[in-house]
Amino acid sequence: MSKTALITGASGGIGYELALLFARDRYDCVLVARSRDKLDELAARLESEFRVKTLVLAKDLSNPSTVDEIYEEVTAASLKVDALVNNAGFPVYGRFVETDLQAELEMLQVNVVALTALTKLFLRGMVERGAGHVLNLASTAAFVPGPLMAVYYASKAYVLSFSEALANELKGTGVAVTALAPGPTRSGFQERGKLEDARLVRGSLADAASVALAGYRGLMAGKSLVIPGLGNRLLPVVVRLSPRRVITRVSRRLLEQSPH
Repeated sequence: MSKTALITGASGGIGYELALLFARDRYDCVLVARSRDKLDELAARLESEFRVKTLVLAKDLSNPSTVDEIYEEVTAASLKVDALVNNAGFPVYGRFVETDLQAELEMLQVNVVALTALTKLFLRGMVERGAGHVLNLASTAAFVPGPLMAVYYASKAYVLSFSEALANELKGTGVAVTALAPGPTRSGFQERGKLEDARLVRGSLADAASVALAGYRGLMAGKSLVIPGLGNRLLPVVVRLSPRRVITRVSRRLLEQSPH
């Protein structure tokens, strides 16, 4: 019996690499992102390299009706989702008093609302079947406040808290929920968030393939939290031992634009 993975934000970066990993393990793939061209290219690669079936859904998750459309199209295709990967997300950079409200509301729709709704819709079937996996993309941003990216960092704190709570609720059901919390990773993320000059991303960045592999292995091993990279894994410890105002000040410094 073939299994199916649904991956949002599959057109590039971590989502693209996760699609390759699922297909390598013979999962058919439902690929969701805004760019149909990129999804079609990925689907062709998965079908030719791994002989799996694909369903391409070119959808914008910032549109509130999109989640229901995805669920209806997957159901209409008679697919049961065995693994759900909520990878889609984007940042908004700048002082909160100056950033665009609509952009932030769309970001919350993608990073928080769509993630929650997709999990609600596909989780029930997994629990009924007694097997399944949910991988939610959090971030090391989930552990600290983020001045200059206040709403984005808060959205990732939600993803982490939600995922860990769900993992606890689902113990004994056969369904695993994993939060993947990478540090800065090479992808189109920095460009979309106008983050290229922030100190945070000026050093060496993790590559999407290694982050995806760590997340995939953790998901299949039933871990509730995966933090790739030793330095990143130390972050929650440092945060617990340090005054909150100091952590916030350091976070602000990392997010400020560094001079060239």
